[in-house]
Amino acid sequence: MTKVKVTAVFDIGKTNKKFFLFDKNYKELLRKYKRLPETKDEDGYPAEDLVELQNWMKSIFETILEKDEYNLKAVNFSSYGASFVHLDHNGKVLTPLYNYTKSIEKSVVEEFYKNYGDELSIATQTASPQSGFLNSGMQLYWLKKTKPEIFSKIKYSLHLPQYLSYLFTGIPVSEYTSIGCHTNLWDYYKKDYHDWVYKENIDRILAPLVPTSASMNTSYKGKKLKIGVGIHDSSSALLPYILSKKKPFLLLSTGTWSIALNPFSKDEITKEDIKHNCLNYLRVDGKPVKASRFFMGNEYRLQVEKLGEYYGKEYGYHREIKFNKNLYLKLIENPSIYFKFEGISLQRKKLHKTDLEPFQTFEEAFHQLMIELMELQIQTIRKAIGNSEIKTIYIDGGFTDNDVFMKLMSHHFSEFKVLATQSPLGSALGAAMVISNKKVKTSFLKENYRMKKLVPLLLNQD
Repeated sequence: MTKVKVTAVFDIGKTNKKFFLFDKNYKELLRKYKRLPETKDEDGYPAEDLVELQNWMKSIFETILEKDEYNLKAVNFSSYGASFVHLDHNGKVLTPLYNYTKSIEKSVVEEFYKNYGDELSIATQTASPQSGFLNSGMQLYWLKKTKPEIFSKIKYSLHLPQYLSYLFTGIPVSEYTSIGCHTNLWDYYKKDYHDWVYKENIDRILAPLVPTSASMNTSYKGKKLKIGVGIHDSSSALLPYILSKKKPFLLLSTGTWSIALNPFSKDEITKEDIKHNCLNYLRVDGKPVKASRFFMGNEYRLQVEKLGEYYGKEYGYHREIKFNKNLYLKLIENPSIYFKFEGISLQRKKLHKTDLEPFQTFEEAFHQLMIELMELQIQTIRKAIGNSEIKTIYIDGGFTDNDVFMKLMSHHFSEFKVLATQSPLGSALGAAMVISNKKVKTSFLKENYRMKKLVPLLLNQD
């Protein structure tokens, strides 16, 4: 039997851990999903369980190596960013994998800006709105100031995608997409680490910086393999579009975060952009991608749970709701804000509490929730587009299954060609592509992503 040559990708999200096999044409041959229990850090805050994660990865990988039908040639890794694994001189992990939603003590933050300048200026230079541990560079500063005995033992701090690669190669590296994603480490004007990184000697624990397309040839249990250096998941999700589309576009990647990614912007990030939660990512080639984001999926989950409690519906009921034109028209006759958002920092009227009394049904309240979330989504997309000549918007991720969201997108962006992608591959495919030198045709997305063009709504009342 002829073995099929395959590339394996570990795609590690905060919620779902995924494993994929792709053939030489990037066709998906195998997919495995796993949810792993979290652990807690020393403060009792939820944290990724690295031991559980490593055990699952090792188990599934060795199972594939033993399969007769596959000839595994390459492995790569995509995962969420803003997460460091700190290693000592023997490669031992020194701390929990701190959760990026953890906050940093006010005194530490104040000391940082007292030493290194105005918060808005540094945020503009590093294209990183101030966001606690989500600015992973600030985690290093926090460690140095609050846990100096641990910090002194660090040989290397690796972002999670690069740590996953290190597990297979033993070679510590840094790469652009992880270093450039809202870390507060990278100065986009200098195209180098920010001055504060050097002044605090933090550059000494950051592994050598290599291109995202770099790989290592190694032997794993006697099997010769090409191992990638890993990639930040948002940059990875963008890659198939960049490689197959030449005309300017915006990608709206939806999930826990809703991130509008514009790889064609020539605008530098301004202080005004930072105030509106705009930032830069780095492409695999080190070029900036203008982006704006908000915590839409997280907020959506919190609010839908509350709706279920209020209206006596089980969680999951919301997934079946279809867009109702009459409900929508009724709700926008007298626009107002009814939802108190818990985790979104974007500028909007702040409510003391959510008011559901005006809504007779779950469906009506759900439509109102989506209207309010969409107002913020419109702002973030327009900010990311800026002055770019963009005519096409691609939407991928979990919200492509939300009929109300998709109908509202088609309505509010009717001057654009709006396409939904039904591919669940997300960042895994980008990770497979970056480790291969194979070029893709312009028809690649159409053939592999089940593109669906959205038709603008006709809202004229009958």
